[in-house]
Amino acid sequence: MTTTYAEPEVEIPLEEMLSEEGHIHSVETCGTVDGPGLRYVLFLHGCPLRCQYCHNPDAQGKPSGKVTTAGEALKDVVKYKNFIRSGGLTISGGEPLMQPEFVHAVFRGAKEAGLHTALDTSGFAGHHATDALLQNVDLVLLDIKSWDPDIYKETTGVRISPTLEFAERLERLGIDVWIRFVLVPGLTDVESNIDGLARFVSTLGNVAKVEILPFHKMGESKYKQLGLPYKLAETKEPSNQDIIKARSIFARYGVTAI
Repeated sequence: MTTTYAEPEVEIPLEEMLSEEGHIHSVETCGTVDGPGLRYVLFLHGCPLRCQYCHNPDAQGKPSGKVTTAGEALKDVVKYKNFIRSGGLTISGGEPLMQPEFVHAVFRGAKEAGLHTALDTSGFAGHHATDALLQNVDLVLLDIKSWDPDIYKETTGVRISPTLEFAERLERLGIDVWIRFVLVPGLTDVESNIDGLARFVSTLGNVAKVEILPFHKMGESKYKQLGLPYKLAETKEPSNQDIIKARSIFARYGVTAI
């Protein structure tokens, strides 16, 4: 079945769009890892995934938390325009595409303000993003948690197919993508799993970068605060050799991973 993405017949005025309310988790005004350059990173609340290594478990579930309008959020972003001029705005989460209208409004306003825009997403809710929203996105940071469907389900609690469909759609639209893959010993580091992901990435013509992110336990304390079990408490961080091996698997398909 082919998924369609309905577009409005008439573009809604930006002023009207900026009245859209969204649920904010947190803000980072000098981000350096979520896209090129120095960036304002807006983390939204709400996520359908339950990633075992999630460092923001308090952002999972339906969107809640601090409510603000897209206009108020954009006003704060623009205050930092001179600092992030060589970088831009990244909207992350949680899963930002659980609040697509809010994301669309903020990105459209940011583009009109002359800022580079990046969307950090798992792609699972990619069907919520209209083409009009994506027209205001310069870069997608696409987190592909695994390739093997069973490992993906174990890692995230959801299916992988929506993410792969979104990746292919981004290629059709010609939107630049950075692929992110978290290397978790004993979970996602199975060679066949990495090999399958590398092979898939090699078929995409719009991938500008592949990042292998080493697993860490920075979110473990939040699980304790929330009274949630942390399944990876005994898992060690990957060694440099583990990361080098993963990079070499991508290299088999002519893909440079960093």
